[in-house]
Amino acid sequence: MGNNCIFCQIVAGEIPSKKVLEDDNFLAFHDINPVAPVHILIIPKTHYPNFAQTPPEVFTPMAEFIKKVAEKVGVTDYRLITNNGKGGGQEVFHLHIHFIANPGGTLKWGKLV
Repeated sequence: MGNNCIFCQIVAGEIPSKKVLEDDNFLAFHDINPVAPVHILIIPKTHYPNFAQTPPEVFTPMAEFIKKVAEKVGVTDYRLITNNGKGGGQEVFHLHIHFIANPGGTLKWGKLV
């Protein structure tokens, strides 16, 4: 874990978060600047700087965890977004998936994150 990584500090409990779901490997918490009625960040507890630098074997259990998050918040229609690198819009360099939903409505295309 990188001491300067805000998500590593959240995993370590040094910075509070509004947790949605947690297991041994992943953490889901509400984004502090939501772009939709439901905006949750899903991160591995192990620090990987971005999507491209994450070992492939992380993604299968992460996908299962994301499905549990959807079930927990009670949504079936949602968008998953990850930004890779500064040019891709990444601002926090710890792999994270944006889970975005608008229960009862439709998400619009455009700049969401």
